[in-house]
Amino acid sequence: MKKTNNNLTSFTNHLDEQYGKAGTSTREAYEAGFEAFQLGVMIQELRKEQGLTQEQLAEKCGTTKTYISRIENNASDIRLSTLMRIVREGLGGHLRLSVGV
Repeated sequence: MKKTNNNLTSFTNHLDEQYGKAGTSTREAYEAGFEAFQLGVMIQELRKEQGLTQEQLAEKCGTTKTYISRIENNASDIRLSTLMRIVREGLGGHLRLSVGV
């Protein structure tokens, strides 16, 4: 017989408790930070899949290793034009954006 753990909390409830309900300034700041983190991880994974070092990626797209590192480690905001250049010239891909409302 399987026991049920009644102490479990959904991730959404956890976020509500930690950062407030969706739409509050604290929650919006968390969501924005998380999106930047996801972007950095995505760039890092694509770079590694292609066998590139941060320095090699930086050379291909005309930036610095330090800047690539800062993006991958969520320590820097990134301009859309720079992101497009990294994806297109550095990683050989195409950037697609979507807006959710």
